[in-house]
Amino acid sequence: MKKMKYVIIGVLIVGLVVGYYAYYTHEKSKKEEVELSEVQKIILKDLSGKSYPATPREVVKFYNRIIACYYNEEFTEEELHQLTDQARALMDKELADNNPSEQYYQRVAGEVQSYRDDKLTITNVNISDSNDIQTIELDGKDCAYVNASYLVRKGSELVKTNQSYILRKDDEGKWRILAFELVEGE
Repeated sequence: MKKMKYVIIGVLIVGLVVGYYAYYTHEKSKKEEVELSEVQKIILKDLSGKSYPATPREVVKFYNRIIACYYNEEFTEEELHQLTDQARALMDKELADNNPSEQYYQRVAGEVQSYRDDKLTITNVNISDSNDIQTIELDGKDCAYVNASYLVRKGSELVKTNQSYILRKDDEGKWRILAFELVEGE
């Protein structure tokens, strides 16, 4: 009986040691995981499935995360291609057709280089609140108007610009960017 008691205690001690070792190595591997950059997070977002932004505001917000990456983050040429592909995935077919992939990439690459040459950075982006988003029906399709404002820094100077986005709901019920324009004033 005494022997059985020692065997049970021994098994429990071995179990505790093995359990602690497994817990410790699991926690250590969690700490060693590499944190993704904002560029990588955007590139890895699957816009073809359920993670597509659900509202006009969310679409513009995600698009502006891409814009902020263009002008504020470091990335490779391949990552810039992937960023522009993600931006085009948010566009209405009509806008995407007017901005073929390679042409859009070249235009964005030129703008990014110009921003970097001028040492410009986007310091703040503000998107309309959901209550401020105007929705209408146009030619039988739901459309939404979303405004965004940007603070751009050049040296110690801050410049505010405003942009208005027009989104249209596609046949799958997803909001897509149809057009955008610079808004004067404010």
